[in-house]
Amino acid sequence: MNWLQATHFFRPRLLDSLEGYNSQRLVQDIGAGFTVGVVALPLAMAFAIASGLKPEAGLFTAIIAGFLISALGGSRVQIGGPAGAFIVIVYGIVDRYGLANLILATAMSGVLLFLMGLFRLGNLIRFIPVAVVIGFTNGIAVLIMLSQIKDLLGLKVTTMPADFFGIVNTLWHNLQSTNLAALLLALASLSLLIGWLRMSRRLAETRYNWVSMIPGSIIALVFATLATWMLSLPVETIGSKFGGIPAAMPSFQWPDFSWNSARFLLMPTLTLALLGAIESLLCARIADGMIGDRHNPNQELMAQGVANFVTPFFGGMPATGTIARTVTNIKSGGSSPISGMVHALTLLAVVLVAAPWAGHIPLACLAAILMFVAWNMGEWLEFWQLRQYRMPYRVTLLAVFFLTVVFDLTVAVEVGLIAACLTFIYRISSLSRSEPVSQLDHPGLAEFAHQVQAWRLYGALFFGAVKLIEEIEDNIKTPVLVLDLKNVIYIDSSGADALMNLIETCRKKTTHLIVCGLSHQPLDIARRSGLLEHLDGHLQPDLAAGLARAVSWSPGQAR
Repeated sequence: MNWLQATHFFRPRLLDSLEGYNSQRLVQDIGAGFTVGVVALPLAMAFAIASGLKPEAGLFTAIIAGFLISALGGSRVQIGGPAGAFIVIVYGIVDRYGLANLILATAMSGVLLFLMGLFRLGNLIRFIPVAVVIGFTNGIAVLIMLSQIKDLLGLKVTTMPADFFGIVNTLWHNLQSTNLAALLLALASLSLLIGWLRMSRRLAETRYNWVSMIPGSIIALVFATLATWMLSLPVETIGSKFGGIPAAMPSFQWPDFSWNSARFLLMPTLTLALLGAIESLLCARIADGMIGDRHNPNQELMAQGVANFVTPFFGGMPATGTIARTVTNIKSGGSSPISGMVHALTLLAVVLVAAPWAGHIPLACLAAILMFVAWNMGEWLEFWQLRQYRMPYRVTLLAVFFLTVVFDLTVAVEVGLIAACLTFIYRISSLSRSEPVSQLDHPGLAEFAHQVQAWRLYGALFFGAVKLIEEIEDNIKTPVLVLDLKNVIYIDSSGADALMNLIETCRKKTTHLIVCGLSHQPLDIARRSGLLEHLDGHLQPDLAAGLARAVSWSPGQAR
């Protein structure tokens, strides 16, 4: 592979975005990157804490993964970093297997993501049904909100279990330890977030629209931190819980892996990779619609793979494309991957300069921010609209939702995909049908009704629809059988095998079989499977020719 072929195969969008780049766009990208960095600051810490990690894990992820995803990705404006969707999975991995194996699972998911992009599987992610995506998105949102109740109420709980029933049981038995100051601070932060969202929408239509660009999470974070510090509120902070945030660059660390537990990481790794691919490509598609562009899904997956392989060895957590930060980037004027790289550098500057102040940030405020994010993350209206859809859609969505909440996201995705596949097979098989050729359309058949049977097949002749051939095979009553496959658009190996069985049955019954209208993919599979050789002398180009051949065939000649 020469250099030009290699750059075409792995070509970050950054290279194309720099064509015609000027100082005006640079200023816009720097401004957008700074704004997104400010938005990402509280979210990165909150996602890490909710995942059972230290707050710096989220910041290091936003810095390293955010920079790599923008620099190497296939989208002009996508912002990468830690995401709420990973909270449940990461918390479960840390709880069951430990931090060292989280690093291993994240790195392995990075390898899988890169291979998915390398083998051009980016477009296949779009085939995951909407019901599955909505089901586990809403389920994750519920689990995120449930996991934040501890810090929202200021409960004195040392460790929280990872499973649904364990969380509910722990919360219930520790409600008496509710910290009123933490609860009031969280409610005030939540009220400020909701109020600022409504106010910013009104300000966006006035001459003070620049004020609306200030993220509500930052305003809530500043006010809550100042209130905690000035009033000496008895609430848990980042400093009291984690000892603050180190004001240093993330350093390489090689963890002490436990291979005994690592062998159980296959399904969590697959879940991380699949969820990361879905989130990033859905986010990129939303961004495309906002800027009138089209991303490269395979390049995006390779960039996500590199980021997830590198980041965990520098104290980070899984990363993907993030919708809230990407939308903020677009609305702030970001037009190239430069803005995403500036966002990462902004966070790095904050870590190096403002880390000592972060120790005063109350966990109750971060819990309120995550509650707000989780609520906006869920598509709750879909539950109300379920009655508009068919039963398979409802069952799939609700099954994935409840399995995500009550059991495990991995199980939910597996069951959801299996249910969606079975539903799809049923639907396609129901669209495939057979019907006898009408004597009204072909009056000449009337006088040969006892000698010729003619059938038309429609749709796809695959493993879910071979019963159509079997029904015809069981009801052969004439010396000649005509099969019109003109309207069959697809035949798989099972369909070809069913046709082979029909040929054999016709030979045993001394029935002459005539097949009409084979073309395109059905003709190709007939040729490759050897079916065409068995049909030699039995093929006709269309139904008219097949019927003409059938009525000219005397019963004595049938074979």
